[in-house]
Amino acid sequence: MTPNPIRKVLSTIRKHQVQALLMGGQACVFYGAAEFSRDIDLAVLCRPENLALLRKALTELEAEVIAVPPFQPEFLEKGHAVHFRCRHAEAAGLRIDVMSTMRGVGPFPDLWERRTTIATADGDIIDLMSLPDLVQAKKTQRDKDWPVIRRLLEAHYARFRSEPTDERLRFWLQELRTPLLLLEVISEREPTRLPAIPSRPWLVGHPFPALPEIEARLQAEEQAERETDRAYWASLRKELESLRHASRRPVMNP
Repeated sequence: MTPNPIRKVLSTIRKHQVQALLMGGQACVFYGAAEFSRDIDLAVLCRPENLALLRKALTELEAEVIAVPPFQPEFLEKGHAVHFRCRHAEAAGLRIDVMSTMRGVGPFPDLWERRTTIATADGDIIDLMSLPDLVQAKKTQRDKDWPVIRRLLEAHYARFRSEPTDERLRFWLQELRTPLLLLEVISEREPTRLPAIPSRPWLVGHPFPALPEIEARLQAEEQAERETDRAYWASLRKELESLRHASRRPVMNP
């Protein structure tokens, strides 16, 4: 049987009892929004004891840092991702990106409390970032992330539309990015039965907004998130550039 490199990495992380959550493209697959990715993105608890466990798991996977920044807590705490490449025969070439702090997403202990834990058909246990947290983490300046957010919400709505709890209704109103589905959610309910959504006050007015207005507001919302993400990463990118330049300087012998 051909080894599954992703399964190898996740089982090794779990074997070493690392507090880590699968996010990124691989997590999207489990939530029904397939996204091709050969990488594994992990959110980890940035505490000494947990990082020590992570180092043991990475050692077993023969994973090496492949770019700046180095694998140090100070960079994880600032919001950087640390990149590794696996050399183990069962996961050769697989890249692992590790983060601890993300814009717009709560601290790791909160993420861990809200996590989704699933069992695969083969009996593997996988801890995923919760869907609401994954959606927040995907709100970046990258073009590829916004269609994924849309598919994640569409999949969730399709699965639970016949079971609209208050929590799900609030989630859809706050995050759906498909105008027709948003219009469906609000038009099927009395305005007084709709929860207030501070980030989208225009959704619960009367009369209901028309499709062109919904589309325009969603586009403005996306643009604002992109600009916020660019500003957030500006100083981090400068620091990465400084680290890259420093790594290229020749070492002077005494």
